[in-house]
Amino acid sequence: MSDLHKYIEKRKKSDSEFAMSYDSGYDEFKIGVVLREARRKSGLTQEELARRIRTTKSAISRIENHAEDIKLPTIEKVAKAPGKKIVVEIK
Repeated sequence: MSDLHKYIEKRKKSDSEFAMSYDSGYDEFKIGVVLREARRKSGLTQEELARRIRTTKSAISRIENHAEDIKLPTIEKVAKAPGKKIVVEIK
């Protein structure tokens, strides 16, 4: 485990507010990363994806890089364009 991971784990144990913010921020970031990877694997550019779902390249960039407060229907539309589907799992 890296020093950074050790620090994060230690900080999360001692600071519940940090833990909640870190986890929610990571989840938001992760959604954007997953959507970007799906687009890339399908061979689409941001512009091509934007045209398919009738939005702008900058909107796709915001979704992929700052996936804050993104609605499920939007995630589904972005995932469907390159032929993917959304699977929600609650643990």
